[in-house]
Amino acid sequence: MKNAGSAIEEAEPPETGGKLSLGHVRWTICAMLFAATSINYMDRQVISLLKPTLQHSIGMTEVDYGYIVDAFQFAYAAGLLIAGRMVDRLGSRIGYCIVMGIWSLSAMGHALANTAFEFGIARFFLGFGESGNFPAAIKTVAEWFPQSERSLATGIFNSGANVGAILAPLIVPWVTLRFGWHAAFLTTGIFSLIWIAWWYRYYRKPSDHPTLTGRELRHIYQEAAAQMGPNIPWLRMLSYRQTWAFAIGKFLTDPIWWFYLFWLPSYFSQRFHLNLSHLGLPIIIVYNVSAIGSIGGGWLPKPFHKLGLSASGARLGAMLFCACLVVPIFLVGSIHSEWAAVGLLSIAAGAHQGWSANLFTTASDMFPRSAVGSVVGIGGMAGSVGGMLLATSTGWILEITHSYYTLFVTAASVYLLALLIIVTLAPGLKKVQLPV
Repeated sequence: MKNAGSAIEEAEPPETGGKLSLGHVRWTICAMLFAATSINYMDRQVISLLKPTLQHSIGMTEVDYGYIVDAFQFAYAAGLLIAGRMVDRLGSRIGYCIVMGIWSLSAMGHALANTAFEFGIARFFLGFGESGNFPAAIKTVAEWFPQSERSLATGIFNSGANVGAILAPLIVPWVTLRFGWHAAFLTTGIFSLIWIAWWYRYYRKPSDHPTLTGRELRHIYQEAAAQMGPNIPWLRMLSYRQTWAFAIGKFLTDPIWWFYLFWLPSYFSQRFHLNLSHLGLPIIIVYNVSAIGSIGGGWLPKPFHKLGLSASGARLGAMLFCACLVVPIFLVGSIHSEWAAVGLLSIAAGAHQGWSANLFTTASDMFPRSAVGSVVGIGGMAGSVGGMLLATSTGWILEITHSYYTLFVTAASVYLLALLIIVTLAPGLKKVQLPV
């Protein structure tokens, strides 16, 4: 196995007197992560779009739907611990193919379900497979990008969540109205198969990639000595305050994104009486803006840094900015204008994605590359547990009150609370002090 230094020396071509191109292989890798995340969210979004249809066709209730979401969240939480460690051990190339295969087969398996219980089983295995996406993607970013570019790369691939959520309302209603809801769950399988073949053929570590220029490799590994680090036992990671800061941030704010994914179509249907053929446009607008927020949030630390803030201060400043943008969402629960609701939800969803891009990057800011997949797995598990608790609460709140007001007030407040806890537990996003 080559180390970073020897790989750079071998890859660096001799001086030719001309200006060497930095290269863009790392951004091709980022594009692959973007595509995987888009597929991930297409598979995840189908059931929320079909919720009104399933309520009529199989008699699914709000409480049933809450439990179905719980099954996904529970498996997602458990799977994150396994997936994060698996990706750290097997590497991104093999690990990503495995998790993509599991979640794609599970997504298509929904077509065989005809009761709420059967949907719960399919949803469980979907959650287990999908749990590997973000640990694999964040680890890949840590391997392929220097710290100065990680939040932007994370924001770009994370915007795939929004693209997937945009493509789903374009595809699912059309397929459902023509071929039935069973067919809607089969639509993304071909995308998954193409992606797995593309990833397995093209992806390598930077030190092993055949088309990477020496200059780009040196750019990627500019902080290699400080960033590689030893392997850290899983239980030992729980002794670090930085792990808890990341995990609590995910626990409090991830459920809000799950809430948007699984209940926004239902909110628009109930509040503004939109049927399946008219749900698409509001959802598409919300997720288009959130895609902008994801990339913009990843870019945001750069201007903060130019204002004189440290790298960690710029990261936290960007997170504070995004947290403040979410606050007006508390108005959505009582608003009467469909397009005002779309506007506020778009800003909140975009701010969440900007927050998420920076929160994800704090894992590689505070931990060595060798531990990033596991740390993201722990944090993702915490976020999924929070999502499971919110899903159960949401089902009962809507069943009893028929109102979204309490839910949107909660969404408005948790980001500022999360940021306060993060800076208390990990002031300045201080790097972990590893044993020698």
